[in-house]
Amino acid sequence: MGFIAELLKWAVLAFLVALVTGSLVALFLFLLDVCTHFRWQNEWLLYLLPVAGVFIHFAYKWSGKNAEAGNNLIIDEIHKPGLGVPARMAPLILLTTLTTHLFGGSAGREGTAIQIGGSMANMLGKWLRLAPKDIKIMLMAGVAAGFGAVFGTPVTGAVFALEVLAIGRIKYNALLPCLMAAVFGDLVCSAWGIKHTAYHIVPAANTGISIPFLHFDFILIAGVIIAGVAFGLTGRGFAWLSHHIKDWSNNRITKHKWLIPVAGGCIIIALTTLLGTTDYLGLGVTAKTADGGSIVNSFHLHGVSSWGWLWKLLFTAITLGTGFKGGEVTPLFFIGAALGNTLSLFMPIPVDLLAGLGFIAVFAGATNTPLACTIMGVELFGGEYILYYAIACYTAYYFSGHTGIYKAQKVAVPKHASWVGNETTSEAENA
Repeated sequence: MGFIAELLKWAVLAFLVALVTGSLVALFLFLLDVCTHFRWQNEWLLYLLPVAGVFIHFAYKWSGKNAEAGNNLIIDEIHKPGLGVPARMAPLILLTTLTTHLFGGSAGREGTAIQIGGSMANMLGKWLRLAPKDIKIMLMAGVAAGFGAVFGTPVTGAVFALEVLAIGRIKYNALLPCLMAAVFGDLVCSAWGIKHTAYHIVPAANTGISIPFLHFDFILIAGVIIAGVAFGLTGRGFAWLSHHIKDWSNNRITKHKWLIPVAGGCIIIALTTLLGTTDYLGLGVTAKTADGGSIVNSFHLHGVSSWGWLWKLLFTAITLGTGFKGGEVTPLFFIGAALGNTLSLFMPIPVDLLAGLGFIAVFAGATNTPLACTIMGVELFGGEYILYYAIACYTAYYFSGHTGIYKAQKVAVPKHASWVGNETTSEAENA
């Protein structure tokens, strides 16, 4: 009966993590919506973005300590426990992400949710005097709860927390705690009245293929493979550019680090002025105007600019690479959906389907989590196109290389034999 007691223990612990994380994520999403609408009504706030960057820099310099490592700190702690994930990470990332969005930085929200979940899980583990191996599972459950709550995708959150740790390998020791935490986290967040954006892909006509539960079209499959290559290369490009901007700016400015976000903020202001639109600022799920560039409008023909995906990629890489806070995932959704919208002009694939595939596949390539992203497609868009979700995500994963947006991610199993890297399989096996 020991396994029953173990299951009950993790049910209770997962609920505690989810209760705290889901509630804080709900507060964050509410305040994020307030900040976004306030900025839309006061566009002059963008000109204070460099000042906001200085505030964020000193907030972490004076109070953040190792919390500035963000998602990478949580992944590192799961791989090899060290000093732990500080509880101050939650209020710091919440405050600084809201600051980034209020003043027009291009960033997401998953990083905030994951860091809230990880820091709260670690805090609860310390309070309850859990063993180090249990705290590792608690951290994974915190990641799952934060991800499931912020996007309303609990199964994706559970798989993501397991899959993101190492490329090519998933360890299932935390499977049930992560699933319970993600489901509870989503329920708690929803109980606070938070509504997630609904996306819709129009069901296709019957192609005559005799698989009643699965849409199947050979020509469409060929097109999805080609698109998947583009999505994977785009995810790879985003990760490369973000890391290189951060590394270059830190190497070039060695004394006065607060000048890095000042420079980043000024570049964002200049680009916005040059383009004459604010569509690439902030989260990007919806736009200030009905016809503005956004994730939602990417599902409609000509709903976004043909180069909107590239501009969003550039805006986000500059924002995050110069020290502003927030996540990468929602901008990746924008980049992928907008790229899918553009590709639909040249490919015989419905625009809503191709936008949906880009939505999940660019994310899959940039995070090296194709299984989680395939499941996300089902949770967000329905299951009819699951074959195409898998093809797009797995193809993007293969072509995105062995780097990603999370530097702490290990390589357990290389994607192809030609890969040569520093991380070894044994390192990831010990995670």
